[in-house]
Amino acid sequence: MRDQTPAGSQRSSGREILLLLLLLLAVLFSGGDNQEAYQGPTSFHVMQISSFANSTWTLNRGSGWLEDLQIHGWDSDTGTAIFLKPWSKGNLSDEEVTELEEIFRVYFFGITREVQERISDLQLEYPFEFQGIAGCELQSGGAIGSFLKGAIKGLDLLSINTTCWPAPSGGSRAQKVCELIANYKGIFDTIEHLLYKTCPRFLLSVLEAGKVDLQRQVKPKAWLSSGPSPEPGHVPLVCHVSGFYPKPVWVMWMRGEQEQQGTQQGDFLPNADGTWNLRATLDVAAGEAAGLACRVKHSSLGGQDLVLYWGHSIPIGLVILAIIVPALIFLLGLALWFWRRRSYQDI
Repeated sequence: MRDQTPAGSQRSSGREILLLLLLLLAVLFSGGDNQEAYQGPTSFHVMQISSFANSTWTLNRGSGWLEDLQIHGWDSDTGTAIFLKPWSKGNLSDEEVTELEEIFRVYFFGITREVQERISDLQLEYPFEFQGIAGCELQSGGAIGSFLKGAIKGLDLLSINTTCWPAPSGGSRAQKVCELIANYKGIFDTIEHLLYKTCPRFLLSVLEAGKVDLQRQVKPKAWLSSGPSPEPGHVPLVCHVSGFYPKPVWVMWMRGEQEQQGTQQGDFLPNADGTWNLRATLDVAAGEAAGLACRVKHSSLGGQDLVLYWGHSIPIGLVILAIIVPALIFLLGLALWFWRRRSYQDI
């Protein structure tokens, strides 16, 4: 089994391990911000995936996210945090970072030991995975809602705020875990402190530090194509939208002002520079493609929707040439006329 905890953490008392175990059941951090003052991510969450292959091998993975943007990772070999952005630490001091890394190391060691020792009580069989998520988000009116949830094998196990609530799908296993946690009031006090004190401070600072990246606007590029026909007489119309940021975008095939409800959107695919790609497909009879258009709405477009008409797509280069070349010819002709006129006057 991979040991992600230093020898000092092994000397922690059973109470400390249980405290940290539940405290980070879905891992710690989260927070909120004033949405009116900041147009960008308004939630933060940390995810945990612990894979239990057998009684001697476990792999713990962790990551931190501003909505869909990952800004933290976890090195399971060294037991240290990975900061994926220059501003990922926010205003956390080096001492605070070191302390939090120690908490993670102790937690991962604790959850591994506790689960393996209670494998029979929890009615588990190898292999299985434990997933956890903790976070906060800004709600309407400026309130901050927090959440901390755990699941095993993809099934909800429990959620924690100031009380442990077993999920219905967790059955007796979830009930047993909540009964165990109820014996430690300090768990909930610590969770409350992290979710409502540490985390909002961290989130506000990381949003400020990463403002340039998080508030950037990158306009989408779009083009149309046809895919392989699923059946004779039909053609899939594909609208490609590429290189946009932030992620929220609206893409729909239209006929006039009427949305085509058969539009199927693919998955958002990331680019290396943090921008996104999306495809929207509409399957139509070959004779019904005329008059259709793909409409794209995005915050970077300033309210000017991007509209591409099927069968009327003209490369931007040709559009530029069609405007510039006649203009240049006209200006050259005008200059020549003035030159000749002045030449006649000088004679």
